[in-house]
Amino acid sequence: MGQDSGTLADTFSNRTLQSSSTVYQGRIWDIVSDTFSLTPEAQPITRDYMAHPGAVAVVVLNEQNQVLLLSQYRHPVQMVLWEIPAGLLDVEGENFVVGAARELAEEADLVAAQWHVLTDYFTTPGSSSEAIRIYLARGISEVPENERHVRTDEEAEITFAWVDLDEAADAVLAGRIHNPSAVVGILAAAQASRNGFSQLRDANAPWPEHPAQRGQ
Repeated sequence: MGQDSGTLADTFSNRTLQSSSTVYQGRIWDIVSDTFSLTPEAQPITRDYMAHPGAVAVVVLNEQNQVLLLSQYRHPVQMVLWEIPAGLLDVEGENFVVGAARELAEEADLVAAQWHVLTDYFTTPGSSSEAIRIYLARGISEVPENERHVRTDEEAEITFAWVDLDEAADAVLAGRIHNPSAVVGILAAAQASRNGFSQLRDANAPWPEHPAQRGQ
């Protein structure tokens, strides 16, 4: 029997944690080693993973149903990738949607009047606690030139393209777009557009999967 889509959901599961230690402390994220048991009677298991502050990303749509894509070099994969605006939630206490608006302004020189939650996901749940919330931003206007963020390093090379949403979704399915937030965000937006985005959540919807909100 198939699962009812209305009740299909991931669930929290607290297991017995026996020890936890930081084995590497980085500038942005740490590597943590946890020892835990799946059941009280089971043998302990040790897993190392990246403790991540979480991130936000933004699918920006204009009135022509075009999505904004950014081209940026990513050294670990040594490729120039098509991406959507995104960034770390590394400002303590910052509201999630405020962080997304900050990234949109810094990376794309844009502000949006209308915000919704598009989708939430974990990047690599087998090796990282990183959770990403992707927003849909519409009602776009430009940041005044004298207020724009000065982009440096790899961000200084960013270029922009407005691409028809269906065309972008085709590029994802053809394997031409690889950035995870772009892949998830574009396909989610293409699906949501089928009913006029009527089922999207409020911009301030709860996000219990975020590392700082875990289970709340």
